[in-house]
Amino acid sequence: MEKTLCTLAAVVFLGGILDAALTDDPTSRISLPFGNTTTDGSASSTDRPAPTAAKSSTVRDDHLDGKNIGRDGGQKEDDSGTEDKRLDCPPLGLESLRVDDSQIQASSSKATGLGPHRGRLNIQSGFEDGDLYDGAWCADYKDRHQWLEVDAMHLTLFTGVILQGRNSIWSWDWVHTYKVQLSNDSVSWESCMNGTQEAIFEGNQDAETPVLGLLPVPTVARFIRINPQTWYTNGSVCLRAEVLGCRVHDTTEMYSEQEEGSQDGLDFRHHNYTEMRKLMKSVTEECPDITRVYTIGKSHEGLKLYVMEISDNPGKHELGEPEFRYVAGMHGNEALGRELVLNLMQYLCREYKKGNERVVRLVTETRIHLLPSMNPDGYEVAFQKGSELAGWADGRFTFQGIDLNHNFPDLNTIMWDAELMAADKAKVPNHYIPMPEYYTKEDAMVAPVTRAVINWMQEIPFVLSANLHGGELVVTYPYDCTRDWVPKEDTPTADNAFFRWLATVYASTNRVMSNPNRRHCHYEDFQAYNNIINGGAWHTVPGSMNDFSYLHHNCFEVTVELSCDKFPHVSELPVEWENNKESLLIYMEQVHRGIKGVVRDKATQRGLADAIIKVEDHEHDIRSAAGGDYWRLLNPGDYKVVAWTPGYYPSARQCRVGMEPRATTCDFALTRTPVQRLEEIRAKGGRVPQDVQLRVRALRLRKLRASTKALNQRREGQQRARRARGARRA
Repeated sequence: MEKTLCTLAAVVFLGGILDAALTDDPTSRISLPFGNTTTDGSASSTDRPAPTAAKSSTVRDDHLDGKNIGRDGGQKEDDSGTEDKRLDCPPLGLESLRVDDSQIQASSSKATGLGPHRGRLNIQSGFEDGDLYDGAWCADYKDRHQWLEVDAMHLTLFTGVILQGRNSIWSWDWVHTYKVQLSNDSVSWESCMNGTQEAIFEGNQDAETPVLGLLPVPTVARFIRINPQTWYTNGSVCLRAEVLGCRVHDTTEMYSEQEEGSQDGLDFRHHNYTEMRKLMKSVTEECPDITRVYTIGKSHEGLKLYVMEISDNPGKHELGEPEFRYVAGMHGNEALGRELVLNLMQYLCREYKKGNERVVRLVTETRIHLLPSMNPDGYEVAFQKGSELAGWADGRFTFQGIDLNHNFPDLNTIMWDAELMAADKAKVPNHYIPMPEYYTKEDAMVAPVTRAVINWMQEIPFVLSANLHGGELVVTYPYDCTRDWVPKEDTPTADNAFFRWLATVYASTNRVMSNPNRRHCHYEDFQAYNNIINGGAWHTVPGSMNDFSYLHHNCFEVTVELSCDKFPHVSELPVEWENNKESLLIYMEQVHRGIKGVVRDKATQRGLADAIIKVEDHEHDIRSAAGGDYWRLLNPGDYKVVAWTPGYYPSARQCRVGMEPRATTCDFALTRTPVQRLEEIRAKGGRVPQDVQLRVRALRLRKLRASTKALNQRREGQQRARRARGARRA
């Protein structure tokens, strides 16, 4: 009776999708493990038995899509035209850390760093085996009595298990086959059955490829155990896991998981290339006055790099208005940034239409550019495998096998080498460093998307940017590359204080990063650094986009590692949006800090392009844009600022930056030198006015006197030195 009632309750709670639960077919009935039997695990051999028909998959995760609902959210039909009735049950959250360490137990552990809390899908190990942060749960004994147990905390319809081996560069450890056991009290256990036999699930053949094992009969329980049966020869019993299951809601409970989502009503799903284009098109149709979609190039496989522009005058650079960009999807398998950028497009459009003052101010005072997918080829690879089966690296690289975050020119080393060789370090360019010749050649190993992004940077005078990644929870700031490519070393820029401010703005407003009680994603404690770190102090990254933006252009850029899970399940997207919404908005607002202005010709009032803006005591200059406008990001304070360009006298001003996020206007009017005026008149074939001739003559005379004085001083110094040497000899 108890089993029948619970089965019926499960059907009611799950909305009738579980019609098969009421049939007599043992392969389709939903069983409830309230019996007192336990799994017999007397054998200790590591020989691999022939597994029964328990289903497993290493290629696709179609079974994660309820009613064969695709990852884009639309219903698909299989080859027979019928819908797959399987439940779309999400991960419990071992990888995403929704499952707390206290919910994971084990029969034994080989070491503290190999405890049950390390048995999470895709968890990464530290550099040394045997430390506190190793790459899996490993049992202390090599027998079939070992298990990893997860407490779902509520009655849950378990549908499958995903398994990986141990992440390690030194050890090869993984489980070949395993059983699954379920319980409601963690005392009495019942094995998952495949007909009349205990189900044996196929595990791993290597350490990194995730393998999905679907339960032959979806089963309601609270606790689940993974019980390894065989494992890699000469290896240990080690695994990383994720568990799939739908919570069976109790109508008497006041709490509802729906409350954890978002109220913004955005399109929360994973969008493949086609669906991404459709969404961007729908946003432009909804807000045609403030949006524009354009392309900056194509990937190796011909997929276009689409950018959404959001501005009150799309398609036009307005004098004095700063340009901002978000770039996501540099690593194709780090999918959260892509979805956040797509959500941001929708949010800005809808809130602008509602008259949200904050959004209206952003849109009218900033030209915003959103690139959701820098590596579309890589994303399609990860998308096809799905959020839980893409592993740690599938889709990270381009089709050519290039890591885009190492694919930009290493301008750091060029600058540092020039400083070492220069007699006067101050004369070494500290900005707009040209690209090396080898990089511009057609046969250089440069991805098409990298070239496209560089051209994009050169066309638009970006001021501020963020590069959205995944797999950790931290914000990093330049330099990413260390001197001499040391593995890790704090390598600050001349604007280190402002970069730290930018990183802090995002990290301190992110709901997960700012949580003091969160656990480490993998092995590094970034909370000790307030969730921000210099890129080089984490690990050196020669050729990063952040460093290139800073040294080749005027743009300040940080990297945001958004979540422990690189490719979160679709059910996590609403929560992740809420975690990052405020951070995304407040970071954009920082583009209005510091000073801004226009550098003009004093006589003609024409804007001067490429004028150099130098802030005293800051060894990093910037340049004005085509119209003469410039933006210099600075922390609050008083600054002496000098503007100059060839053919004009330098002009200096004192500029004060306040605490409010509103840039101080510091315009410059430069006076042409007489020589410059003379050259311009001669170029036009005109007659040189007498006053100009006199000023040029006076200028040349001053230069002659200055050079003569310097020469005389040098000769006097040499004579004094000779007399001193003669006196010592005497």
